[in-house]
Amino acid sequence: MSTSASSSISIRPSLRWNTADIAVGAALGVGCGVIQWGFNFVSAWLFPLMSALLPGFASLLHAIWYFSGTLGLVVIRKPGAAIYVNVVGVAVQMLLGNQFSLSFVFISAALEGVFAEIPFLITRYRMYNLPLTMLAGLLVALEYGFYLLFFRYQAVSLFSPRGIIHITCECIGGVLIAGVFSWYLFRAIAATGALDRFASGRSIRADVD
Repeated sequence: MSTSASSSISIRPSLRWNTADIAVGAALGVGCGVIQWGFNFVSAWLFPLMSALLPGFASLLHAIWYFSGTLGLVVIRKPGAAIYVNVVGVAVQMLLGNQFSLSFVFISAALEGVFAEIPFLITRYRMYNLPLTMLAGLLVALEYGFYLLFFRYQAVSLFSPRGIIHITCECIGGVLIAGVFSWYLFRAIAATGALDRFASGRSIRADVD
């Protein structure tokens, strides 16, 4: 059986959260939060360089700040997983120290989680595969891209060269980082056996076996 076919559908007895879901979601949130916190420092010098090359180009890497939602969702496979993991992640960033305002990061994290959930909500949280994860990444990228235009880049018009480059790069980064990268990171974690208690982990281990 092919990988895409066997890992696409997960049948669960319930969509209700349990203590294992909460613990693993918290662990993912903390891990992703530390990575995103570290990226805050990298972006401080990297983004100006990228913007000097091409205004709006830095948006290509914004998905590093929101890949946690899609990762959490494909691992836990419960409603609200993307929101939960994102919010835990930004809480960690705020505790460690963050240059962004509290309201900005928490509202943004919650919205990113909501948009990441949409493709899986449509399937009633029964189907998980690479195309759906890429679609989730794209939807989060669109949400975040427009969120920045409205609340951070007010002087940038959507139809200006910078606005077009920003949204285009945001979408590419969302698909590749929050979509493709999150999916294969999940598969790599599951292949170790660390997720055997979860339907997501068992589906990947079944492919290996």
